[in-house]
Amino acid sequence: MSGAALELIGLRHTFFPGTPSEQRALEGVDLTVEPGSFVVVVGINGSGKSTMLNAIAGTVVLDEGVVRIAGQDVTHWPEHRRAGMIGRVFQNPFSGTAPHLTVAENLAIALQRGRSRAIFRWGLSSARRSHLAAQLANLGLGLEHRLPTPTGALSGGQRQALTLLMATILRPGLLLLDEHTAALDPRSAEQVLRLTEETVARDRLTTLMVTHSMHQAVRIGDRLLLFHRGRILDDFSGARKRRLRVEDLLDRFDQIRNADMLDESAAEMLRRAYV
Repeated sequence: MSGAALELIGLRHTFFPGTPSEQRALEGVDLTVEPGSFVVVVGINGSGKSTMLNAIAGTVVLDEGVVRIAGQDVTHWPEHRRAGMIGRVFQNPFSGTAPHLTVAENLAIALQRGRSRAIFRWGLSSARRSHLAAQLANLGLGLEHRLPTPTGALSGGQRQALTLLMATILRPGLLLLDEHTAALDPRSAEQVLRLTEETVARDRLTTLMVTHSMHQAVRIGDRLLLFHRGRILDDFSGARKRRLRVEDLLDRFDQIRNADMLDESAAEMLRRAYV
């Protein structure tokens, strides 16, 4: 059995096949990720980044291909069955928490991820509340004093930090981050990004992070994938990743355009998105 944390073999998926809106989102994606690796994924809208994450999580049913997590073939597992192996944070800070439940109750849900029993059988005893408060204190946002507060009363940055904690509190085998700072103001985005780096490093979490920020892409992680038209066009790791600069990525995008892989309008859109 493979020791890889994640294996993707020949992933293919087409949206709206056989219609004028047909879009080939994944075109034979092969990827192996070792345990503890922090992989950053970039590419323009429609390049296949989020579709790949959805295929891993089980929210997209593949046309072809195999998904293995920790050596286990999960290709035909439904999303809820994979939930115990995967933590996930989305772009929208309001999609990862239940706004009418308290901070403590949201964390109680997270602690039951992947289990079939009703969440509130877990209970919220005094000892468990103290445990949750200690976890929240690590965020440095004062949320340990707001356990009874409905999450709908929190700011976007606070909710995204809470969602990050919920996604990682059980130390999942795989963490998926889908542009999880894109909707935040710059200060909150930097704060959540710092918490992300600290959490991933502390718990040695295998992580895939999709971002539209070239600065994040070159600064964070030990590996970078450049997606284009449903394929992994470039794979930077080791010394190549450490040496990578924003200017290098811009030059690479220019090469793509010059090879007629992008028309001029798409190339300009790419530059606006990444600078």
